[in-house]
Amino acid sequence: MNKTLIAVVGPTAIGKTALGIKLANHFNTEILSADSRQFFKEMRIGTAVPDDDELVEAKHHFIQHISIEEEYNVGLFESEAIAKLDELFKVHDFVIMVGGSGLYVDAVINGLDRFPDVDSQIREDLILQLENEGIEILQNQLKHLDPIQYQKIDLDNKQRLIRALEIGIGTGKPYSSFLAKNRVKRNFNSLKIGLTAERQLIYNRINLRVDLMMQNGLLEEAHSLHHKKNLNALQTVGYRELFNYFEERFDLQTAIEEIKKNTRRFAKRQLTWYRKDESIIWFDCKTPSEDIIKTIKERVSL
Repeated sequence: MNKTLIAVVGPTAIGKTALGIKLANHFNTEILSADSRQFFKEMRIGTAVPDDDELVEAKHHFIQHISIEEEYNVGLFESEAIAKLDELFKVHDFVIMVGGSGLYVDAVINGLDRFPDVDSQIREDLILQLENEGIEILQNQLKHLDPIQYQKIDLDNKQRLIRALEIGIGTGKPYSSFLAKNRVKRNFNSLKIGLTAERQLIYNRINLRVDLMMQNGLLEEAHSLHHKKNLNALQTVGYRELFNYFEERFDLQTAIEEIKKNTRRFAKRQLTWYRKDESIIWFDCKTPSEDIIKTIKERVSL
């Protein structure tokens, strides 16, 4: 195998997009986005989609390619991303993948975990329980049934929470016990580059990004989507909090502070996910791209 996928990972607002573009330009190649919220056409500001200048600097795939109205999941992404990689590797020795969605990155590199079928009634019951009793009941249930998965997933992601519970209830075994059982072999090599920083710097960057989003029109974007708030794609930090503002549960300043707080929590979960992956080569976010490129070339013997 002489083809290499370079995955740039790390917490939100750390600088993955900028590094990905520099790598793509250096290796004369293209970028796959593995950010599960940047897929959606209607969600541009709140998901920090690369701006027009960045999209011109390097060709991106899987950026705003579907609607929030469409059903989309990690399985579809895996198959579509592998098909795109097969196409790109015919003309490039390297392809760059950028994204903070660990599950989506992992699906492309290692394949998806396979789960047994369970009674569909379990999911229906969980959805009903969510509607009637709220998400905290389900979160506590997962903590009891599967403490490992409880620590790993985004507990505010209703779809993933219900998925973990339905597998645990339906099989009598923790969802986490089915993970990493059947890793596939890809026809390309992979190298993971991680960006990180001291926690306070990450938090400061997040706070600044949220302020810039508000200046760039996040409030108006969220307002245009409020009538579709129940769609799974919109169960996303930055939108949920503003929906609460529109419904007079928060004042605007509280909503903004909630966005910052919940984004910081999300970044912490991202780091927890990636810290368990010993294959990632970590760099401080201020490391010059030239040094990172040098390390990549050493690792692939260029």
